[in-house]
Amino acid sequence: DLEKYPRTLESDSRFLEEAHCDVLFYPDVAEIYPKDLKEIKVDLNGLDLVMEGAHRPGHFNGVVRVVHRLLDIIKPHRIYMGQKDFQQFTIIAKMIEQLDLHTSLVVCPILREKNGLAMSSRNVRLSDQGRAMAGLIYKTISEVILLKKIMSPKQACSKVLEQLNSPPIQAEYVDIADIHTLQSSNVWGPERSSVLCVAVWLEGVRLIDNIIL
Repeated sequence: DLEKYPRTLESDSRFLEEAHCDVLFYPDVAEIYPKDLKEIKVDLNGLDLVMEGAHRPGHFNGVVRVVHRLLDIIKPHRIYMGQKDFQQFTIIAKMIEQLDLHTSLVVCPILREKNGLAMSSRNVRLSDQGRAMAGLIYKTISEVILLKKIMSPKQACSKVLEQLNSPPIQAEYVDIADIHTLQSSNVWGPERSSVLCVAVWLEGVRLIDNIIL
């Protein structure tokens, strides 16, 4: 997945120039991770073991290390993360709290294309046809708000999984979880206490999305 990730330094640099950025920091691996760099220890309390973590073991240990290193170098007042990576920002919030870092996390709403597809750098790897088909993801998860009236969370997950397993789309997981613990919900809680998270494959591209219920 890392090998396929788009690397667009030239166009990124152009965008930064247009935004009147003064400095572009583009280090190599050895500069970021010197041999004497100390490891950090964060107890994620199971946040890293469900959903994305269950399908990508060890992924969030890397995320914590990378983001902590960024904050350690930059020492920003705020870090902005997108809601699209719901589990990721939840884990980073846990890291910031546990290590008592002087950085505030600001979660930004998901930006969507006209058909509802969550904007992502990965979308450029989809064909025009694939991009159009991917609109099914948001359409399907949005309908869960209505399903709450007639189904349990488990039944709603099964329904979404069935609808998203529509070739060429292949669903990897669908889960309705508590927004704080990320543990699967068996009953509907108060409004905005649960999040529906999904991951699907389309044209060899892994797409994730979520909606707060």
